[in-house]
Amino acid sequence: MYDGIRVIDCCDERGIIAGQMLADMGADVIALEPPGGSPARRLPPFAGDDPGVERSLYWHAYARNKRSATLDWSTPDGSALLDELLARSDALLLSGVESLAALGGYEALAARFPRLVVACVTPFGMDGPKSGYAGTDITILASSGALRMSGDRDRPPLRGTLPQAWLHAGADAAVGVLMALAERETSGLGQLVSVSGRTSSMQATQSSILASGVGDVPTMRAAGGVYFGGIDIRFVFPAKDGYVSITLLFGSVAGLFTSRLMHWVHEAGFIDEATRDKDWYGYTVLLVTGQEPISEYERVKQCVAQFTASFTKAELFEEARRREVLLAPCATADDLLHSEQYRAREYFWEAPSPADGHPVRVPGAFAKLPASPLVNRRPAPALGEHNAEVFTSILEISGEELAALRGAGII
Repeated sequence: MYDGIRVIDCCDERGIIAGQMLADMGADVIALEPPGGSPARRLPPFAGDDPGVERSLYWHAYARNKRSATLDWSTPDGSALLDELLARSDALLLSGVESLAALGGYEALAARFPRLVVACVTPFGMDGPKSGYAGTDITILASSGALRMSGDRDRPPLRGTLPQAWLHAGADAAVGVLMALAERETSGLGQLVSVSGRTSSMQATQSSILASGVGDVPTMRAAGGVYFGGIDIRFVFPAKDGYVSITLLFGSVAGLFTSRLMHWVHEAGFIDEATRDKDWYGYTVLLVTGQEPISEYERVKQCVAQFTASFTKAELFEEARRREVLLAPCATADDLLHSEQYRAREYFWEAPSPADGHPVRVPGAFAKLPASPLVNRRPAPALGEHNAEVFTSILEISGEELAALRGAGII
């Protein structure tokens, strides 16, 4: 799809997925790393819990389809080699304002390489009072408003189990690069793509945060549900082997599905007929007006929890489909790995394990395009694995020159 497009990827974890997305789409993405390796190679988890630059599962998750070359571009010789690479490339990916500053700033780059698209992923953007601030996953998510939605209402917010902020930003950076490359077809010029991790994370909350700006009532934090008008609505319920999510709502649309659920719960022996036959269409009004005590609603939720805890996720899901009840399993990583749906879509790809080289299944293409499929050309590269082919085939450096550069610590 993007064969013939060359991208120099100098990102650490701040934007690392951008290069992989472009590489999946066919671009020649060269991870240009310091001679000691990208900081992303030092991020856990590690294969076999044994740290090492070739054993980071984080690196292996987000560096697929890239080539790796090493270069210390803080040295004069290294800087000259970087310039030669950029002159032969279409895009440059950077992490942090400091990386762009080290190259003289965007204006200097644009003057030397007018067709080059430069994407820079930063915590808070490249201008404004916080442009120079550092940022981590948790501080970015906190500043974006995303953490406001997580955790129990009576406790402090919780961060996600896995880092997310830089992945949102990296995906936005990949899209920005594609937009800039498309525009270059008209203007002939590259441009700067500035991506803020904070903004990307805020956008990922969708209406939960952004709708407040157009008059919507801010959503209250309530783990596994929502808190509305003094009513604690629960969505997540236990199963024998995990949890399920149930749309336990009321009104003209959701009331039908809740009524079906209550008939099922009654048949299983967990509620009586009076509970089954409550007005699930008008139940919100009954609660808000006090005609139905909140304590009674709490009892109903407890009955539903006792019901779901008596079955496995698969049993609940299969019967819910038959009854047309809005229920779905809360999938674990193992559930996803063995998903029939993913298997049918051939989602998982194989890659050699960094622990022992044996093939393991890894997440594959982010989209299916039958006419121009995303391909799994190579696993995440070893450090400097492609030095020879990058520097000799692209820059036409001789083997002797390459050895001298290696001896000087430049590559």
